[in-house]
Amino acid sequence: MNIIVLIKQVPEIEKVRFDYERGRLDRSSAGAIINPFDLNALEAAVQIKEKMGGSITAISMGPMKAVEALRDAIARGADKAVLLSDERFAGADTLATSYTLATAIKKLGQFDLIICGEKTVDGDTGQVGPEVAEFLNIPHVAYVEEIREVWEDKIIVGAKMGRNYYVIELTLPGLITVTKDLNNPRLPSLRDKLKAMRAEIPVWGYEELAKEVKEEYFGFEGSPTRVIKVYTPATEKRRGQAISGTPDEVAKKIVQVLMENGILR
Repeated sequence: MNIIVLIKQVPEIEKVRFDYERGRLDRSSAGAIINPFDLNALEAAVQIKEKMGGSITAISMGPMKAVEALRDAIARGADKAVLLSDERFAGADTLATSYTLATAIKKLGQFDLIICGEKTVDGDTGQVGPEVAEFLNIPHVAYVEEIREVWEDKIIVGAKMGRNYYVIELTLPGLITVTKDLNNPRLPSLRDKLKAMRAEIPVWGYEELAKEVKEEYFGFEGSPTRVIKVYTPATEKRRGQAISGTPDEVAKKIVQVLMENGILR
């Protein structure tokens, strides 16, 4: 089975600062790691490969330093990796990012299953996976937290959406996005890390993808989303109120306060 895992290098979210003037994260203010949800996607791919055989290709779009994340992916079980990096890819929103990733997947050729993390910790939209599937015109299931069965032509998954839990049979080729409840990602061994350091990771830019699409679909120019204003929402502190009187008086006052605040009607 040929599996593709989409990987994103993200800043350590607990340490990163926000650039309010430019409306974006200051990625240089913290170290970079693989998006935690993508580790669950990679672990799912490795488990399927152990059962079914085949190969795993990790793909990431980002600056050249994202090669580090792809080497980590290889150390954790991916067979090969491709980095999509070009100045013309910069400034992409989720739509342009998804289009670029889908274009690279088309260039790779035949695949059976694409696995993505549910979302990224720096964007938190959960849009890229489903958008990639739409660009490739393949079925997809989001929020997968259980993989029940896998065959050459289909996969059965459990997905929690809101308060409901669904068991879905997905025809392959297809795409799933997975939650952190799916598995516990394994740690790479020193031997695997050393092997990953020697791996050749091709870098594809606009020229490598130009046969498939036009330049205006990439990066900032291909992004319909615009950040108009960024602000920190005000936080309301806890408020207290002392109520005195007899038990009956206190009870009436509590009911009145609850009704005034819309808690009781």
